[in-house]
Amino acid sequence: MTTKIAIMGATGRMGRTLIRHIHETEDCEVAGGVEAKGHALIGEDLGGLAGLKPLGVRVSDDPLEVIARADAIVDFTSPAASIEFAALAAQARIVHVIGTTGFSEGDEEKIKAAARHATIIKSGNMSLGVNLLKSLTQKVAATLGTDWDIEILEMHHRDKVDAPSGTALLLGEAAAEGRGVSLDDVRQSGRDGQTGARKKGDIGFAALRGGSVVGDHSVIFAAPKERIVLQHVAEDRGIFARGAVTAAQWGQGKGPGIFTMSDVLDL
Repeated sequence: MTTKIAIMGATGRMGRTLIRHIHETEDCEVAGGVEAKGHALIGEDLGGLAGLKPLGVRVSDDPLEVIARADAIVDFTSPAASIEFAALAAQARIVHVIGTTGFSEGDEEKIKAAARHATIIKSGNMSLGVNLLKSLTQKVAATLGTDWDIEILEMHHRDKVDAPSGTALLLGEAAAEGRGVSLDDVRQSGRDGQTGARKKGDIGFAALRGGSVVGDHSVIFAAPKERIVLQHVAEDRGIFARGAVTAAQWGQGKGPGIFTMSDVLDL
């Protein structure tokens, strides 16, 4: 059975990568692509934008029309747009794969509401490697006591707008879960000035931005005279596209609810 997948934010770097990957994946079809009203590339062929032969599918500014002919949508856009798409996916009873990050608590509640009717697969990172890193982080945190400090370091390209990254927060949640605590209670983001000594049990975050870095993440467990460093380096956006398309296929027939890449990968 062919899975018809539409791409939200189809003309961006991630969108074009998704177009290529969907087109090259067996039993998948590019069903459509969406951009905001007034975008300069509305009406352009998605294949041409992605460096492929024309696919006969054009960029649209009407998400409702595109979603109506799709089995799944893949969405690496913005929180405001993702909430709108989640509501439309709920109306259509289809799969919504969300790779967007930077959601507020209110946004998360709206996504939960949409998941009463849509199959929502949401993750701060869609790659197999990162989700394995998440699993390892949880296990190491559960094994080591609070004498081991946890710091999460991430670096992304200069155009990334949120910090810490969704992946860094995903790893922080895994570490907190391993310790049996809430990340909100132990999170320490961005130190500056006379901060005093590090508080025992905190999970620290540091964010670097520059160049064209796709995504580097390190989880550092530091104790007196020794450190354990778990690291993942993303060299190409194709790893995220591959995971997102796998999730869109996996979600077919699963029914409504919120799922993660750990569900998809059976970790």
